[in-house]
Amino acid sequence: MTDKPAIYQGFPYGAVYFRKTNPPAEDWERDYRVAREDGFTSFRHWFMWSGIEVAPGEYEWNDYDQQLDLAAENGLTTIIAEHVTIAPEWLFTTYPDSRYERRDGSKIDSQMQVSSSIGGTPGLCLDNDDVLQAAGRFLTELVTRYRNHPGTGGYDVWNETNIDPDVCYCPATQARFRDWLKRRYGDDLAVLRKRWGRYYSKWEDVQAPRTLGLYGQSIDWLLFRRDRAHELLRWRVDLIRSLDQDHPITAHGVAGTLGFGIEKGIDDWMAVSEVDSFGFTFVASRRTDRRWKQALAVELVRSASDGKPFWHAEMQAGPLWLQPQVVDRPLDDGRVSRPDDIRYWNLMSMAGGVNGIFHLRWRPLLDGPLFQAFGAYDLDGSRTDRSRQVSAMAQWAHEPEQQELWAARPAPAQLSMLFVPESQAYGLIARHSRKPYERAISGAWRAFYDLSVVPDLRKLHQLGGAKVAYLPYPTLLPDEWAEALTEWVRAGGTLISEATPAWFNDHAHAATRRPGAGLDKVFGATEQDVEFTPDILDDLQFRSAGSRAHGGEIRQRLTPTTGVATGWYDDGSVAVVDHEFGAGRTRLIGTMPGTGYSNHEDAGTRGFYQSLLDWAGIQPLVRADDERLVTRLHRGSDADFLWVINSSRDDVESTVEFSGDQVFSKDVRALWGSTDQVEISETHTTRVRVGARDGLVIRINH
Repeated sequence: MTDKPAIYQGFPYGAVYFRKTNPPAEDWERDYRVAREDGFTSFRHWFMWSGIEVAPGEYEWNDYDQQLDLAAENGLTTIIAEHVTIAPEWLFTTYPDSRYERRDGSKIDSQMQVSSSIGGTPGLCLDNDDVLQAAGRFLTELVTRYRNHPGTGGYDVWNETNIDPDVCYCPATQARFRDWLKRRYGDDLAVLRKRWGRYYSKWEDVQAPRTLGLYGQSIDWLLFRRDRAHELLRWRVDLIRSLDQDHPITAHGVAGTLGFGIEKGIDDWMAVSEVDSFGFTFVASRRTDRRWKQALAVELVRSASDGKPFWHAEMQAGPLWLQPQVVDRPLDDGRVSRPDDIRYWNLMSMAGGVNGIFHLRWRPLLDGPLFQAFGAYDLDGSRTDRSRQVSAMAQWAHEPEQQELWAARPAPAQLSMLFVPESQAYGLIARHSRKPYERAISGAWRAFYDLSVVPDLRKLHQLGGAKVAYLPYPTLLPDEWAEALTEWVRAGGTLISEATPAWFNDHAHAATRRPGAGLDKVFGATEQDVEFTPDILDDLQFRSAGSRAHGGEIRQRLTPTTGVATGWYDDGSVAVVDHEFGAGRTRLIGTMPGTGYSNHEDAGTRGFYQSLLDWAGIQPLVRADDERLVTRLHRGSDADFLWVINSSRDDVESTVEFSGDQVFSKDVRALWGSTDQVEISETHTTRVRVGARDGLVIRINH
């Protein structure tokens, strides 16, 4: 593969176009011409197995041939999005035992695909060898047909990386689970008996738990499902790479790892490791238009990508009407997509560092429940005010003046948020909901973000690159995490932890001395008592560093040993303990302030998070006085670039200030917006004027 394939050059800008039933064939030639004129560089198409292999070994390629021919004629590249998860109808009758099996034992027949109005979803279980081999034959035919076509740009495998939490429990998956357990525990069944408390006489008796509870078997099942999903991603990638070494392979998720990751087999870090680039779907209609939600989605995927290119794979540019996510929400909360919304969403993702943007429709579907949804162009393919805004973004991104901007990268984060899948699993199996973990980690991230500090997100293998780390909701913590954190702090790291670290290990076994796994020595404190009473802790508060903050979920009263109490509950018991350990230091908080901020978003809790930044010696790299403005600094080889984005629907004038050594020079140039909107008063500060749902991008010489 070349150092920089064509699909990565400049700033790729595109959309999903062909989904078999839409758009009509008579419009294709015109649509490609319009896309070229409007600045698009690429189309992504769904190559759906069910719509191509219409009988065993009988393929209908003509529609797709025409798409790639038109791409080549118009100077566009094609992203081939394989969909073996939309299986041929004949395969359901050929291998009926390979249908997905739900927890209750029922099987899933072929259903309509909501985003393409074609049958064959959710496919068949690829744990069955016959189906896996059939899918492999289809992918082989697909790649060999198009690998040398001049319109081919790359492959997108596993659309929106996630799996249904209710499947699969078929015999083939059960066998795969047993193989996974043998790799985890060895072939000695006695080890599993002890871990699970299930006294099986032979391996064939071992079955996946169909009801999740706070037991080791549930954690193992959740981890297996995640691992198996990514094994199947690797299978796709390895197969395609064996046939085509010249085109890059990408995938994209839904930026949902922090929410329903362990429940739906999502792990962006694992997916990234298999592909050349990774992306994400984020549409405000599904996630709301609150600015921090898009920012967190971008930051999650940027962090997981760890230097690899990443893209906003599916961004909306049109309305969404009757889906449950939008019902009862205001029109301006993502239900419609006005031109200024599209501009704002583009700028927010660009400010987060994406290397390209695709919209999830070029023009809307004409049938199915997602009729008219998401597309920038009209139902007949004609231009709209929305498409003209999309075109303006695409054309701007391709101008030569912007190429230096795209080579720059977001300034390194000063603070890291630690993501522990097993801690997330605890929330799901103990509380029967993904919300407890999601509220804690996203609430803490948002508190720092609201203070103009943008944390990155790290897993265990990235811990060494962090200097200051925040550990949310760590109630269930594997021993390897506890050992790594101990050594990281000893070597000089600064660790802030929420309540009950390592109360359970990764087999759901409670520690007798808490914090568990030896972390009591790291934090200089032990547990006096604890209350697992989330239903009555919504108003829990504590005092620390001059702030009165909300907690939630758990109240753990602490007893300092070698640490020092720095926060207290209203009854006088200790809520926060600071400690020095080796060359590093720690702060243990006896509740979940991330949950508190998620539930209340109050000034007191924000003040507590400000005190954490002060204690850790962190100042925002750049901050606007008006909190409606989002600021982001990118560093380049010859210049730095300041992004200032107005999230509100009003014009805003504000002071923007740098900290540290970063300064404004008199020689600044606006790449987006105008230099007339910038008034430099001092080396560290400037006044800016930013229009509603708009932004400024300022080039600053070194």
